[in-house]
Amino acid sequence: MKTIKGKVVYKNIGTGFWGIIDATGGEWRMVNMPQQLKKEGREAIVKVREVEEGFSMFMWGKPVEVTGFNT
Repeated sequence: MKTIKGKVVYKNIGTGFWGIIDATGGEWRMVNMPQQLKKEGREAIVKVREVEEGFSMFMWGKPVEVTGFNT
């Protein structure tokens, strides 16, 4: 488990996806972004679990699964 604090972003790449950019510029791609967090620019603290992907068309950020959050 890891906790990420940062800003929510929407990337219009391919089919589009949601992610978070943390204070150090780290990019995290949420594979299951909760509906409550889907607002561009929202500050969030998200608890995540890193996931392995065999193949991804997005080529952005580290894929993670959200296990909890605060806004």
